[in-house]
Amino acid sequence: MSEYRSGFACFVGRPNAGKSTLTNALVGGKVAITSSRPQTTRHAIRGILNRPDAQLIVVDTPGLHKPRTLLGSRLNDIVRETWAEVDVIGFCVPANVPVGRGDEFIVNELRSVAKRTPIIGVVTKTDLASPDAVAERLTQLSKLMEFADIVPCSAVDGFQVDTVADLFVNRLPEGPQLYPDGELTDEPETTLIAELIREAALEGVRDELPHSLAVLVEEMIPNEGRTDMFDVHAILYVERSSQKGIIIGKGGARLKEVGTAARRQIEALLGTKIYLELHVKVAKDWQRDPKQLRKLGF
Repeated sequence: MSEYRSGFACFVGRPNAGKSTLTNALVGGKVAITSSRPQTTRHAIRGILNRPDAQLIVVDTPGLHKPRTLLGSRLNDIVRETWAEVDVIGFCVPANVPVGRGDEFIVNELRSVAKRTPIIGVVTKTDLASPDAVAERLTQLSKLMEFADIVPCSAVDGFQVDTVADLFVNRLPEGPQLYPDGELTDEPETTLIAELIREAALEGVRDELPHSLAVLVEEMIPNEGRTDMFDVHAILYVERSSQKGIIIGKGGARLKEVGTAARRQIEALLGTKIYLELHVKVAKDWQRDPKQLRKLGF
């Protein structure tokens, strides 16, 4: 009987390198938020993969980037703290985009942890690239640094996702299960709900909203009239009133769509009906204000 292993892993890579989608594919549930927009993950959300032989806890970090604001440098601190604490790191590059300076920037940061933490090179999104492009990406990746292993995969069609899991599990220390069965994440529910609302609000807004949007779940309480229902009250904070208009949309139509989309996701997460009330407020320049950052949980 082989020993049971348990431990922590994280994926790093440029924003939009497919880290969250791969996390979801591994743990088999929508835990980390995925969005076509970079920089949407803000919390180190842990997804948990339970197997008969192991428990792999995946920590999803924000993308590392050159910070322009106080929030930006706080996000980078979260990344570095996470790297110091995990047993294995997966460095992701998408198959459909050439390796570039952003990747080199991250690899230079990773060199400091590579001495004590194995780093696995992961070429993601192979479903979006030709076999030749995948081969080229693998070659480019192997030239960046010496990886413990290199593996191509696609979270979308499931190609080699199990192999990725095996490579990570093999690098974990032997040890007992760290979380009870059936748990996908250890984030408090309100954090996940805030992330789902934020994801819905960002969908389809292609201008510069990602950094300027924060969501605070004010309360989550059982509905007075119905035992099978929760009331969720949340505030979406933006930095300028022009952004408030974008989120609300003409005659409130967009906010209504956001509410509908978010409600579906939250109900799936909680397994119960919810009544969702959303308000949009302007918190001027909150990203540069330490007091407001604290209030919003950063």
